[in-house]
Parts: sequence; C-alpha cells; structure tokens
Amino acid sequence: MIKGQDFRMLPCKLRGIEATVADSAITFGRHTHEQFGLGLMTRGGHRSASGRGTVEAGPGDVITVNPGEVHDGAPIGPKGRSWFMLYLDPAIVAEAAGDIAEKTCRHSEFVSPVVQDRRVAFAVHHLFNAATGAAQCPLQLDEALLSALGPLLQSIPHRLTGIPTAIYKARSMMDEDPASAVSLAVLAQEAGLSRYQFLRAFARQTGLTPHTYLVQRRLRLARQLIRRGMAPAEVAVTCGFADQSHLTRLFVRTYGLTPGTYARAMR
Repeated sequence: MIKGQDFRMLPCKLRGIEATVADSAITFGRHTHEQFGLGLMTRGGHRSASGRGTVEAGPGDVITVNPGEVHDGAPIGPKGRSWFMLYLDPAIVAEAAGDIAEKTCRHSEFVSPVVQDRRVAFAVHHLFNAATGAAQCPLQLDEALLSALGPLLQSIPHRLTGIPTAIYKARSMMDEDPASAVSLAVLAQEAGLSRYQFLRAFARQTGLTPHTYLVQRRLRLARQLIRRGMAPAEVAVTCGFADQSHLTRLFVRTYGLTPGTYARAMR
C-alpha cells in the first residue's frame, strides 16, 4: 500500500469480476480499462474527464466507465474521496445485456458516467456486497447482477470505431506487440504520414498520444501476466518497462495499487 492511500482489492465469488475499495486523494492520469467499471461514491467529491464529457460525483452517486474509455480522475477538495468499484469482464456484461434486452444484444454500454438515483445506488451496493461475500448461492448473485445492470445498460447499434485505416494499422502494431520499443517514425511510416501528422491524428482519433497508448497496452499486458502468476520483476521486463520500479510507478498512477498488491489479491 502507498503511504496516505488506501486501496484494497477484495476477493469476488464470480470469476471475471474484480472489486476495489479506495479512500484516497490520488489524481489519476488519462488511462483506460479493458473492463466495465461500476461503483459508488461514499465520501467526498470526484471529478473526471471522460469520453462522455467532464463529470462530477459526490456521496451516493453511482459512477460508471466503459471498456476502452479514456478518462482521468481527481478529488474535489483537499480531503480526498472514498469509493468502491466493481470491474466486470465484457463477456459478463454482454450475457447480462442479452437477458435484459430479451434478445441477442450485439453491443451495450453505460450511457451515463454519473447516476443520481437512490434505487440504482442501492442495487449497485447490493451487487458489491453480494460479489464480495454476502451472496449465499449463485442465484442470489445473478439476481443482484441483473438488478444493478438493468437500469444502467443501454443497447446501441454496433458502431465502427471511425478510426482511419492508416491510424488503425499503426495502432495494431502496438496492440500486437506492446513490449516492443517502437518509434514514432516507424508508426508514422506504417500510417503513411509524417511524424507530426501522425502524432496529431492519433491523439485526435484515440484521445491519447501514441506513447500514452503504448503504456496503457503494456499495463494491460502486465495485469494479465500478474493474474497468471508471473512475478512483478519478470513482468516488468516482459512488458517493456525499464525495471520493476518503472512498472510500479505507472501501475500505481493508473490503478492505485502496486503490482505486488494486485498479485496478492489475485491469489
């Protein structure tokens, strides 16, 4: 645990869900998650710039984030804030969305980054408690999951990313091998643009600079390897970080946890 920051991961009864409890004044840089995030503010205020606009949340507000959504986060005021989050694998949400829509649902997402509704907040709180230990049987957990997601998910037509082919090809290079020390010149050449043109176009289309995007992909790979049991020092080398300290700094800045804490929570 980092001094002055309280981030804890709790074991979950359902595979594919991660639970975090936090009380912190940390400011998160721009980052993404591969899962759906669903949580509740319990103290203080939180401000976030997300793909759905700049939002603020206070005690009792439900907060959400979609996979791949670029966002940051900062406390409102000097005393920090506290919250809890559930991170759900897309497959879990897709299955639930199909039940909620009563048909095959190709794509669903959270449409509101902040929801101020006591009934929804109660359902999210109940789901968190059920997922982290209160549920006595799978039926209870399934009920809690659907009750929480039902008011929040909205089915939308499948949308293309809108990213030009040239940018997509360069981004795919980083997706396929995030540990590689790729240069801006190589990425720009793949896209058929000058370095400056590529830098501007990539940031405009993805919301991140190429370097920030690459770091996010490395962190995502690091989480996957840690979950598989690889030691943090080996993960740092495998994922292209300078050393374990470099991995730790970026991991904490993005997730609030050290790689070691995350590894222990995954056992």
